Amino acid sequence: MKALWIFPGQGGQRAGMLTHVPGPLRQHVEQLLGLKLLDTAQGYQDSVQLQVSITLLQVNQVDQLIAAGERPSLVAGHSLGVFAAAYAVGSLTRDDCFRLVKRRAELMQTAYPHGYGMGVIVGLTRTAVTTLVEQVHTATHPVYVSNQNASDQTAIAGELIAIDQVLTLAKQAGAAKALRLKVPVPSHSPLMAAVAEQLASAAQATPIQRPTGVYLANYSGHAARQAAKVRQDLVSNLVHPVYFEAMCQVALNYQPDAILNFAPGSPFRHVLQQDFGDLRQIDLNQTSLDDAQYLLNKWKRGTN
Repeated sequence: MKALWIFPGQGGQRAGMLTHVPGPLRQHVEQLLGLKLLDTAQGYQDSVQLQVSITLLQVNQVDQLIAAGERPSLVAGHSLGVFAAAYAVGSLTRDDCFRLVKRRAELMQTAYPHGYGMGVIVGLTRTAVTTLVEQVHTATHPVYVSNQNASDQTAIAGELIAIDQVLTLAKQAGAAKALRLKVPVPSHSPLMAAVAEQLASAAQATPIQRPTGVYLANYSGHAARQAAKVRQDLVSNLVHPVYFEAMCQVALNYQPDAILNFAPGSPFRHVLQQDFGDLRQIDLNQTSLDDAQYLLNKWKRGTN
């Protein structure tokens, strides 16, 4: 059975989300990184706490599924989710995955400690959003068109003052939804160029292996089968928009039999229904790993 594993980034976090992560794994990560994970709403105001904790949650889910004999045919990570995706297809070791995520979060937090972030607009085309952004963007109040999750769902990134101005214009233009995201930095925009350069330098000594499945790259939406392409996506995706809509279209060409949506949150439910119709999906934010394994085994028997 061909399975597509999807790993979200920031936004769906909640206090207590690490409750079911095994103690030894959590302690190993804390010792490895010299970091005490809080798993609280206040703790998740900190980018390092937030990004490491989301990755830990996803890595634990990957470990348990692989231990049960599951392997992805395709992986699609969104923003931060690229690291767990790379781990799931063997491109990153577990410890290197956590080291890179911590360094990424530290660089992001230092670069933009306050006053910057992201927003999302639903119900307008990317062209329409681009026009609104061009009306607001200035050198002193920068804002950029960012991620493309669906044809009518576009993210923006930049200074919060400028973001709010674009969101107001979007509502006036008839957007179905226009709001800030729970992301405290201007990810996936030119504002992150220095961060991406520093991360690439920090990652130079990190070995990246050829993926065992198809890795769908954020910056292009294309399938990557070479280690160099995976490395490029991991270290530079902060500068580029995430073309999640394109990633889904490429995934469709591989004709997956099922989709596994990893925690936290369920940010792509509407997008995936649009792109994949009634394809069988498991949402690990709502379904236990035991139940997910039961369903996967049942579906495998049905495809044999």
